[in-house]
Formats: sequence, C-alpha cells, structure tokens
Amino acid sequence: MTTREARGIAAGEQDEESIAAYLQHNPDFFERHQSVLLRLRLPHARGTSTISLVERQIEVMREKHSAIESKLAELVAVARGNDAIAEKLHRFTRRLLQAQTRADAVGRIEASLREDFDAFHSVLLLVGEYPDLVPQRFVRAVARDNPGLKSFESLFEAGKPRCGQARDSQRELLFGPDSAQIGSIALVPLTEKGAPLGVLALGSPDRDRFHPGMSTEFLGRMADLIGDALTMRRGA
Repeated sequence: MTTREARGIAAGEQDEESIAAYLQHNPDFFERHQSVLLRLRLPHARGTSTISLVERQIEVMREKHSAIESKLAELVAVARGNDAIAEKLHRFTRRLLQAQTRADAVGRIEASLREDFDAFHSVLLLVGEYPDLVPQRFVRAVARDNPGLKSFESLFEAGKPRCGQARDSQRELLFGPDSAQIGSIALVPLTEKGAPLGVLALGSPDRDRFHPGMSTEFLGRMADLIGDALTMRRGA
C-alpha cells in the first residue's frame, strides 16, 4: 500500500466519522431530504439482496423484539421454577413443624424428599450417637472418629452445599451398595454451632442432574430446617 492510498483510507474514515457525527446531531436530516432516504439501499441481513433504510430499521426492531421476548420467557421460566421450589420448601417446613419426636422428624424429612423433591436416592448421615434412631436405608449415624468423615472436612469448613461429582470413598460411605448407581450428587452439610452434625446427600443416576453451576440456596435453607429439627428433639 502506498502512502497516498493510506492517506486516502484515513481520509475516508474521517469523512465517515464526520458524516455519522453530523447525522447524530441532525436527526431531522432525512425528514428534510426524504428523496435521499428513499434512494438509500442496505444489504439484507439474511441474503444478497438490498432493502431500504426503513425496512432495515424495521428488521432491526423485530430482532430486538425477538431477543426481548426470549429473555422475558427465560425470566418467566426461572420465576416459575423458583415459585415451585418455594412451594415445596413450604410443604417441607410444615411437615417438620408437625413432628413430635426426632425419629418422627427424620421420617418426615425422608418422605418429603421422596414425594415433593423426587429425591429417591437420598441419605442422611449423622455424626455422633443417636440411640433413638433406628439405622435404615435413609438415615444412619457414624462415630465422630470415623475415618470416612475426613473427606468431608472441607465441606463442613465451607458450610455450604456442594453439587457435582463426589469421591468414590464419599459415595461408598453415603450410599453403600447403591454407590455405583450415583452419577452426580448434592452434599448438604449440617452443623450445630460450627460443629459437624451430619450430611444430607441427594444422589442421581444422571451425571448432569447436580452440577457445580446450579443454585444451592434452597438446599442451604433446607439444611437449617433439618438441623433445627434434629437438635430440638435431642432428648426425644
């Protein structure tokens, strides 16, 4: 490219900027020069033909409208999903309020997870001694010095639910013989004044059912409700 050609390009860009600035400061230009507006032709966004400036503006507005409709539909879907979760959590809370003993509370927790949340692979692993609870598929207790609890130390320290893949040792401790069926898992730490109380585990055969990017706010609220139910009925 010669110096003259480079200067020509620079001058052309400056001219375009000047024209753009002029039109921005004079929005009534095409009203005063309608014949120019009618002669303007622009490339069609989806083809090789040309269309008028007015047609192109209409096309752009339609595309923006379509994008807004898609975003609105997405927000409505999220809102409906949140409402559904809120309703399930409400039913979960009412069930716990009706429990008379800790064993009754555990039974209601299991029933709600299965019936309201479709959590058919759920386990409540408690830390410490719970002589009032009969070990079963859903709930059991382990000693505080159980070596398997070491893999959950970071979970208890964080104090927040974690979703995604779990270690083999974690799955085996939680789900036992069914661990091979678990593709993804949600681990919900239960604590009492910072001390480990237990772990609620929700498993799924689907590897994408529980993933690191999903919201865990409702799981955190559920953990608070379960912790209160278990500790308030310590002597029951």
